[in-house]
Amino acid sequence: MIGTVSLAIIPLLVAFFVTYGAFHKVPVYETFTEGAKEGFEISIRIIPYLIAMMVAVAMFRASGAIDLLSLAFEPILKWIGMPADLLPLAITRSLSGSGARGIFAEIANTYGGNNPITKTAAVMLGSSETTFYVLSVYFGAIGVKKFRHAVAAGIVADLAGILVALLVSKLFFY
Repeated sequence: MIGTVSLAIIPLLVAFFVTYGAFHKVPVYETFTEGAKEGFEISIRIIPYLIAMMVAVAMFRASGAIDLLSLAFEPILKWIGMPADLLPLAITRSLSGSGARGIFAEIANTYGGNNPITKTAAVMLGSSETTFYVLSVYFGAIGVKKFRHAVAAGIVADLAGILVALLVSKLFFY
């Protein structure tokens, strides 16, 4: 039943919105094309921010800085109960979702799917956000150049998500 509903939900939503718009005398097609045009314009405006973010993430990973940070913070990581192999994931997750998924894939290939480290990595992946990506995209879309407190709030939220992910994983997987 769930499979049938999930296959039908998108077409049903589209049909609902078209019907609702037509019932309220909204020019549905014209409104859709105008929204698509605005979406394209926003995409053009945020491309520089996305490129800058992707270059920064690639340079950070390629430089080996993540590995050096893992070694430097190993005593602190042990104190909070975080395997050092998860630090690259914790750092990259704030920067790039695809980069974090790549690191998660490496962890899963190294340890296997049933290993507590892999399960903890999966919980961490779902417990944090691509903060810098989101700030770049959304603030870039509306032209905000000074992020001010949004960066600090995002980093605090990511740290809280990671710490709670470690706690929940310790309770369930270790």
